Amino acid sequence: MPSAPRHAPAAAPRRANERITILLVEDHDMVAEAIRLALDRTDDLDVVGRSLSVKDALADAARLRPAVVVLDRRLPDGDGIAAIGPIKAAAPGTRVLVLTGEATPAVAARVAAAGGSGLLLKIGSLDELQDGVRLVAAGDVAFSKGLLGEALDRLTGRSSDLGGTLTPRERETLGLLGEGLGTPEISRRLGVALNTARNHVQRVLEKLGARSQLEAVAVARREGLLQ
Repeated sequence: MPSAPRHAPAAAPRRANERITILLVEDHDMVAEAIRLALDRTDDLDVVGRSLSVKDALADAARLRPAVVVLDRRLPDGDGIAAIGPIKAAAPGTRVLVLTGEATPAVAARVAAAGGSGLLLKIGSLDELQDGVRLVAAGDVAFSKGLLGEALDRLTGRSSDLGGTLTPRERETLGLLGEGLGTPEISRRLGVALNTARNHVQRVLEKLGARSQLEAVAVARREGLLQ
């Protein structure tokens, strides 16, 4: 696999009401066209490019700097999951959502460990894909139902007394993360503003020493903070 650029500039934060730019990495024409049409028909999603291989994806991600890369798992020149790290290195700030024809919790765990933000099945609905892209762009995770919990059980945990550092509201927030909810849903469930929910999530991540919501839930499960 080609090495990623080492000094790519950081991606600019997405402004409110700005369309979510997407790089689609899919080598099958019919599948790619169906996905592109499904995403482009919305007001907030914009497919800005398509790559046919891992090699092209690295170059296109560095050039286009999309908010989200929708990445096929199996590509002609390599494994899509193995390409997650190089893609994120080529385009810092870009998030990666993997699409696959079939998946197991072990595959989902590989995606999470590689730094991916989600794994969706191609047999899912186009609405699910649209919502998944939005979640990933917002910094949340998007995994097909039934994959997230078992995948987290496979990730390496830690040993320390982390539970005592969480406030009751942060424990509640952690519980909702454990249900697989994104920040907008957490905001609604807690009855607080979206920014307040984001602050709760961020404090949970900081106290658990996690770099992502997915990692926070994995740590919490290993520490017995979630059932």
